[in-house]
Amino acid sequence: MTISRFTRGLKSYFRSIDLPLFATTVAICILSVVNLYGIGGTESPFVVRQAVFAVLGTALAIAASFFTYRYLKNYSFPVLLFYGLGVVLLLITLTSTPIRGTRAWITLGSYTFEPAELIKLAVIILMAKYFSQRHILINQFRHIVVSGLYLAIPLGIILLQPDLGSAFTLLVIWGGMLLASGINKRHLFLLLSAGIVLAYLSWVFVLKPYQKERLSAFINPYEDPTGIGYNIIQSKIAIGSGHWLGTGLGKGSQTTLGFLPEPYNDFAFAAYAEQFGFVGVVVLLAMLMFILSRILQIGERSDNNFAKLFSIGLMLFILTHAIISSAVNVGLMPITGIPFPFLSYGGSHMVSLMIGIGLVQSIKRYG
Repeated sequence: MTISRFTRGLKSYFRSIDLPLFATTVAICILSVVNLYGIGGTESPFVVRQAVFAVLGTALAIAASFFTYRYLKNYSFPVLLFYGLGVVLLLITLTSTPIRGTRAWITLGSYTFEPAELIKLAVIILMAKYFSQRHILINQFRHIVVSGLYLAIPLGIILLQPDLGSAFTLLVIWGGMLLASGINKRHLFLLLSAGIVLAYLSWVFVLKPYQKERLSAFINPYEDPTGIGYNIIQSKIAIGSGHWLGTGLGKGSQTTLGFLPEPYNDFAFAAYAEQFGFVGVVVLLAMLMFILSRILQIGERSDNNFAKLFSIGLMLFILTHAIISSAVNVGLMPITGIPFPFLSYGGSHMVSLMIGIGLVQSIKRYG
């Protein structure tokens, strides 16, 4: 009787959620573990940890799908609490030991946690609530300023770490959600102009020499092939080695012999392309695009602006990471340390994405 009741409950749950989204998300998480296995085999601690992160992320996604998202839509306290927690965790990182010149992680024993990934989700929720409540008043510039102030707090802390990739992602999320809310064209022009001026001032007065070298290395990595350009060159070699069908699982020379730096995270896309080739990359990108399309469809079918804007924000979160990470791997953008969604090793990014997916499923369940 108990097993029969459980089976009925399971069937009822899967009927209430978007099953194609759930299945594809789980499949791409499994693909991540397989990719990491091909890089380091069973001896690599990253494989087991990523499997744990995938299971934990799936459990959190299911748990989030039972949470009625309308509490976030209707009440400010949980939204501000989540946002405030993210900001506090970001502040703690400034006292941490630098890793590769960046104070972006909180160390918990043998694990590290990156609050920047959590704050991206918090900002999406906060902006979805703020803009949905002021949808018809978004043409008033003061609402853009206030939302910008909410953004500026975590953005400023992230720039102090410094983590330019996460800072850029936050700006894209904010700007994209502003556009979706119906920002005035004149205000949009002012924001773009201000952004160009700030970018120039940051280049001249804020960025350190090593950051400028990293930003300019992708233009001509062969100018310093054993130094600042090494990572990009090896990544392009790995991708090219994959050809159409790849070298095979665990047979990528660039990754298994240690020529490709950071194959588990920053250059996980290159490691995947070497093992599974062009066809494998097409499959990976098709799965990712399918996930994004389902997220947008679920948001579009909802009857409220909060759900629509949250779906757009989560889509931008995933899409920005995918574009930046893949562009870095093929040498079209400077190295930023941005992980490829679901594929790269890391619990912080995986958990944040899966909670977001769970909230989308909550939108599907509760309308």
